[in-house]
Formats: sequence, C-alpha cells, structure tokens
Amino acid sequence: MRSTGITRQIDSAGRIVLPKELRTMLGLKENSDYLEIFTQGEFIMLRKYSPCCVFCDSTEDVIEYSGKKVCRSCAAELFEKSRNL
Repeated sequence: MRSTGITRQIDSAGRIVLPKELRTMLGLKENSDYLEIFTQGEFIMLRKYSPCCVFCDSTEDVIEYSGKKVCRSCAAELFEKSRNL
C-alpha cells in the first residue's frame, strides 16, 4: 500500500471527500459508482465495487436473478443441469 499524501477532514456527518484527481485516476464516476469498504486492523480500505457472480466470482456478463448476481456462463450451466434432473 502506498501513501498518496492526501489528507481530508471528516465532516459532522462522518463523510470525507475523495479528490477529483483520485476519482479520475481510479475511474470513479459520481452518482453511478459504488465503493466497497474493508477494514484490517487500523486501516480502512476502499475498493470500486464490481458485482461478481456468486458461483465463480467472474465480473464478466453478470446479470441479476432473484437479488443474486450470476454470470451468463454459470446461468447457462445451471439451466443445462436443471434440464437433466
């Protein structure tokens, strides 16, 4: 992990602002992208949220079914298995 040298104050609502340069560098789009929040000891880590398949963790061609994320490949495999029951 490397330091950016950027510091921000937490406001009264507990928010911080990510600088525009950092958002641009990471490809974060306002009002459309989400961040996942992780903690490890005293560290808080942010990662751009990317929905992934509940079965194989793929982020390619992910669709939502009954509130779960499934890639098209796993969906096709499930469909084939269900036909063979």
